[in-house]
Amino acid sequence: MGKVTGFLEIDREQPTRRKVEDRLQDWFEIYQPFGEAKQREQGARCMDCGVPFCHTGCPLNNLIPDWNDLVYNGRWASAIRRLHATNNFPEFTGRICPAPCEAACVLAITEPAVSIKLIERGIVDRAWDEGWIQPEPPEQDTGRRVAVVGSGPAGLAAAQQLRRAGHAVTVYEKSDRIGGLMRYGIPSFKLEKHILDRRIEQIREEGVTFVPNAHVGVNVDVQTLRDEYDVILLAGGSERPRDLAIPGRELKGIHFAMEFLPQQNRRCEGDTLDASLDIHAEGKRVVILGGGDTGADCLGTSLRQHARSVHQFEIMPKPPETRAEATPWPMWPLQLRTESSHEEGGIRDWGINSVKFTGNAEGRITHLHAVRVGPPPSFTAVAGSEFTLEADLVLLALGFLGPVRSGMIEQLGLKLDARGNVATDESYATSVEGVFAAGDMRRGQSLVVWAIAEGRKAAASIDRYLAAKPESLTMGQSVLV
Repeated sequence: MGKVTGFLEIDREQPTRRKVEDRLQDWFEIYQPFGEAKQREQGARCMDCGVPFCHTGCPLNNLIPDWNDLVYNGRWASAIRRLHATNNFPEFTGRICPAPCEAACVLAITEPAVSIKLIERGIVDRAWDEGWIQPEPPEQDTGRRVAVVGSGPAGLAAAQQLRRAGHAVTVYEKSDRIGGLMRYGIPSFKLEKHILDRRIEQIREEGVTFVPNAHVGVNVDVQTLRDEYDVILLAGGSERPRDLAIPGRELKGIHFAMEFLPQQNRRCEGDTLDASLDIHAEGKRVVILGGGDTGADCLGTSLRQHARSVHQFEIMPKPPETRAEATPWPMWPLQLRTESSHEEGGIRDWGINSVKFTGNAEGRITHLHAVRVGPPPSFTAVAGSEFTLEADLVLLALGFLGPVRSGMIEQLGLKLDARGNVATDESYATSVEGVFAAGDMRRGQSLVVWAIAEGRKAAASIDRYLAAKPESLTMGQSVLV
């Protein structure tokens, strides 16, 4: 604890965002620079709270008070070492994690929480600028081979950990570029892709092999992987979108969010899309169904594509402005969250249930028919509240129902849990010998910080599994925790 009275003297502060009219004209990140002096001040707000609940609020158990203190004292190189001790990719979590650590901050009981996410990002960005982050290949190889299926945060974290333990790791990715959801699901205005690229390059230089355009179970045979590798780790994510089975769903112009968002990321990468498959909001009346982060990403993207109008609807009632009594500290609070996209435009509304879509003679969507409803679980329609809204493009951002079962999962014969995710034991081992699973494929739709944590834990379990096998070479003390 660098400054005993820091939390009493210094207010919480965040970087300012670029003007809305400016950022809607590009795809760059929205925040202005935040100077070193201000970052050190924010580190000084971290209290000597005795029991740092931020540790348990963070799925990675980040050593938050440690690196807050180091930042306050200007010991940035030490801070990145403490940060990397638990988190492979703080530049990702520092940008796109909703910061459950801040919700659990002891100071947040009575005051605004410590700006943990801001400080985390500041540490890692400075470390990259200073050249402190370099490849860390293992000193010796174990001779064991691991295939990782999926290159999202869980797969990348596991691959890096396993390689540093000395195993030969190959990552298979079905898309044409590495990065999974961070590449094609997160808009560039939240995570510019050069930030992803530099971390992938570090992992590659550590000795991990990446194979894009490799859809395991489709154009890559599952049995071939089982024959060639000692272990397979499945980290393919939760990609089955929740649909909306109402009349008119078959009309043209109604798309899942993950059909819409990746296209813009490809445009930002310089790709040319097939005009017949192009989904674009320019000049259109857009309706987004779903009030979560994915819906907000669709909103920000539609506004940057210069939509004529955008409405975002959520079936749940509007959350309270401050932490709900039902979610007291240190729980993740139920409360209204306003993302940067929400301040950029559009109309946001709650308690709306979609009834049907109607279209024109060409089979294209023209109208959404909806009604206001009461709270769950009944969602009773409010009498006389029916309304019709013109729509040219409808985006379904209703969440995900687990991994795609056809292909790899069916071919392996994996058991699923009650929610349709890949079932594992406490060591992340599936029902098939030598096959492990981590991330959203195992736990369901979740956060980037959970994915990294799962990848690290699965890697540690795989390392122990390989060390216990009779044909395994003798290994020294593992680097995995």
